[in-house]
Amino acid sequence: MPFPIKFGLSVMVALAALAGWFYMGHLGRTGPQWALVFLGPFSVFSLWIFPEVMRTKGDRRKA
Repeated sequence: MPFPIKFGLSVMVALAALAGWFYMGHLGRTGPQWALVFLGPFSVFSLWIFPEVMRTKGDRRKA
């Protein structure tokens, strides 16, 4: 995945997690709020650390 796309996706995920954290705090839901504290950064971290799957023509099996 090209760097600008990966960076933009990371920013959008981080902003969505931050918005969800504030929204859950506004509703008074502390459990889901603290889950977002873990899941937001974990999602961004996993986007950068795990390689993307590349497919080639030789990968397909013939049945």
